[in-house]
Amino acid sequence: LRLCWESRVIVAISSTTSTWTTGSSLIAVTVATGGSSLGTSGVVRHQSGRTAVSVGSGCHRDLATVAGVNDDMLQKVRTGSGFIAALDQSGGSTPKALALYGVGDDAWSSEDEMFDLMHAMRTRIMTSPAFTGDRVLGAILFEQTMDRQVEGIGTSEYLWSVKNVVPFLKVDKGLADAADGAQVMKPIPGLRELCERAVGLGVFGTKMRSVVQLANPAGVQAVVDQQFEVAKEILAAGLVPIIEPEVDIHCPDKAAAEDMLHAEIMKHLDSLGSDQVVMLKLTLPEKDNLYAPCIAHDNVVRVVALSGGYSRDEANERLSRNHGMVASFSRALSEGLKAQQTEEEFDTMLDASIGAIAAASAT
Repeated sequence: LRLCWESRVIVAISSTTSTWTTGSSLIAVTVATGGSSLGTSGVVRHQSGRTAVSVGSGCHRDLATVAGVNDDMLQKVRTGSGFIAALDQSGGSTPKALALYGVGDDAWSSEDEMFDLMHAMRTRIMTSPAFTGDRVLGAILFEQTMDRQVEGIGTSEYLWSVKNVVPFLKVDKGLADAADGAQVMKPIPGLRELCERAVGLGVFGTKMRSVVQLANPAGVQAVVDQQFEVAKEILAAGLVPIIEPEVDIHCPDKAAAEDMLHAEIMKHLDSLGSDQVVMLKLTLPEKDNLYAPCIAHDNVVRVVALSGGYSRDEANERLSRNHGMVASFSRALSEGLKAQQTEEEFDTMLDASIGAIAAASAT
């Protein structure tokens, strides 16, 4: 029998069961390994659907879950090593992404052909032997990518069942015009239906992006208010939202804008219910470890960093100084990949990129 004390919770682990005592409430649970230890995962699942993970020194912390969410995916995103690949370029950014890949706009004559070429690029990345769940936690998909197939099966199913990579979906429809030094999201018509379709296709979470361009309190508040309002709709549909209030790396007073953003985010996190968990995708800050309180917050599954226009080397260097953050890079991930490369050249380049980003995410 082993006992430990943390936050007024006693955990008793025997060869078959664990008993969690909080005040007068008693909950019986079964140890995931069925033995006297937790095994390498350190995961215990309650009959109630909640989960505990090892947090060092033999103690365990009760973690919130979201109704309807795949618990294995949740634990991988919460505790796994690696980073989240952003493969969600939409219509506006696709031509630039293809150009960087070595495919000019003379290679297609319609939008459908352009998206076919983009899917071929994404498929090449996802099917590469370098792209696996050992170093890639998840992948953010464009809606069309979610609806397409990879090697004969749905993209989300392929990512999870073949690669052990958790699928996310970009749900925003772009940015509204700038106001108060910021751009909130355009309205997202049919969000509930899109989320329901994503759940049916095996998607775990969503991502939506706003942009802060100036250190203007009104603009920062508008961005964060909208992000959390929409996040609650997404949670209600059974998905985990990635909230992305990007601070433009060219913001004249970027550090001040980030301080404002941090304060607004914490205010909203503190207002969430115990069963409402979110992820955050944030620009790498000027003050190292600025977002440490967000990382430690009970309602945050993970905090990831966007590259925001920094080169891969600079993004990795900044990320390595922000402990507990992991990458969610797009341009920095695909930097150096070309359509003209042989499979060996492509896989070698991608392997080096993934290795460098995963290493920076491990600090």
